[in-house]
Amino acid sequence: MDHGYIAMKKNEVFCRLSSVGDFLGNESLVVRLIFPSTFFEENYFFEEQIYTLQKACIKNGLIVFSGPMGSGKTTTMYNLARKLANEKHVMSIEDPIEIYEPNFLQLQVNNKAQMSYSELLKVALRHHPDVFLIGEIRDNMTAKVAINAALSGHLILTTVHARNVYGVYQRLKNLGISDEELQQTMQVISYQRLIPTIDGRAKVLFDQIEGKDLDKDIIQGNIQSRMTKDWREKLEYCYLNNWINKESFETFIEG
Repeated sequence: MDHGYIAMKKNEVFCRLSSVGDFLGNESLVVRLIFPSTFFEENYFFEEQIYTLQKACIKNGLIVFSGPMGSGKTTTMYNLARKLANEKHVMSIEDPIEIYEPNFLQLQVNNKAQMSYSELLKVALRHHPDVFLIGEIRDNMTAKVAINAALSGHLILTTVHARNVYGVYQRLKNLGISDEELQQTMQVISYQRLIPTIDGRAKVLFDQIEGKDLDKDIIQGNIQSRMTKDWREKLEYCYLNNWINKESFETFIEG
């Protein structure tokens, strides 16, 4: 994996390059173009969903994002953190850094130097940041350090691999986080998909559970399907209002 910049219509675009050779010696190259973030409220189907996240950022605690690669999780986290950077000290820990942001103190995982997510988190705490942006919670140690940081008064924005909001909760449980710790720290669990619209663009739809609803919706086992009722209702609203076509509706109804 490598990084670089290219010029495109007089603008610089950040690139992530990944190459691999097959058994015949042929090279396969993937270039991911990461454009300067221009995601504002109009890039989301429902403004109240991004406002839910912005409101949660006012408080300390944990905001966890999930969704497949390319769904815009990192972009969402960065946009939320940028709104805080004028008044608060924001640090990001990623593997690798996906978006250059001069207003953040950005740290990159380097396993060869024994600088893992968990080790960098321990180091970062000594710099007294207000906000942590953690690229991904992958293991028990990172999960524990993130929870402890949230308990000690920090705002944590992070991602977890899961297929829906309920899966985020279960993944954190599997990493050794207790129900009590989640109830004390969780502000929002947010799953997102980037859905094509009829006019040829793409917008983000979220499936969200606020921390205050964790016990009612998840811990007590009141789960009826993969997605929440709110997701299905909002996706149907998009379809009935001709924002998305029938194919997209059927593709994304289960997340």
